[in-house]
Amino acid sequence: MTVALDQPATIATKPARRKRSFAGLAPYLQAAPLALILGAFLLLPILMISVVSFWDYDFAAMYPDFLTTNYADTLGSWVTWKTYLNTLKYAAIVWALTLFIGFWVAYFLAFHIRTTAMQMVLFLVCTVPFLTSNIIRMISWIPVLGRNGLVNSTLVQMGLLPKPIEWLLYSEFAVVLAMVHLYTLFMVTPIFNTLIRIDKSLIEAARDAGASGWQVLWNVVIPLAKPGMAIGTIFVVTLVMAEFSTVQVMSGGQSASVALMMKNQMSLLQYPAAAANAVVLLVLVLLMVAGILRIVDIRKEL
Repeated sequence: MTVALDQPATIATKPARRKRSFAGLAPYLQAAPLALILGAFLLLPILMISVVSFWDYDFAAMYPDFLTTNYADTLGSWVTWKTYLNTLKYAAIVWALTLFIGFWVAYFLAFHIRTTAMQMVLFLVCTVPFLTSNIIRMISWIPVLGRNGLVNSTLVQMGLLPKPIEWLLYSEFAVVLAMVHLYTLFMVTPIFNTLIRIDKSLIEAARDAGASGWQVLWNVVIPLAKPGMAIGTIFVVTLVMAEFSTVQVMSGGQSASVALMMKNQMSLLQYPAAAANAVVLLVLVLLMVAGILRIVDIRKEL
């Protein structure tokens, strides 16, 4: 009799166990397609670049090997260090300018435009330049900043300048200006997305407590906008660190960046040396992103 009673209970527990096991596998099955895509198109290329960075090469071919010469040449050259410092300088200047401009544009859209429909319309207006390619938007500055361009011609004809300004084009100023133009929207979007989520009652409470406009901005708005600022910073810094076309065109070949250096190495068929620079640049960018994530918790935004 005891055996007869126990058998149905045993049979009933088997479907329950199967359901629990399938429920445990469900998250992994859902994440499998994305994991495969990231593995094939992100991790595998990075692994291949890391492997090639240890190969040997000459003027005609690459040879599979395990050498640290490429990293020694990269980290032991003062020219390389100067190029990295120049790239970091561009990243810092462009980040500061895009953060300043992007925050005030997002602040205006979030707090001074009353209707949601008008906010979306003005935000879409900000995205209009992205209907064209980066190259077209970049070279559009050449007829504006050139020696006989719109700015110089206007200033000279108005009598404000005796002769055209030479450093407006083919200079570091032109590089920074073009980058700010290209990447400001990457700062506006996450900050705007953060600001529109702020509960307006917090601002009203601060004003009722006697806080001035600047005190509300500094003690309420900016702390709550930090996740959006961090995401925008990651976008802008990573894009500037990988930029080469803007540096090459807008500086007239007078300035350099790490990405431009890698592009020149690849044009000379020095693929292992370029791969070593790519690995060093990747590590540097990941360290910068890790530092940003230690300062600001962007999980509140995601």
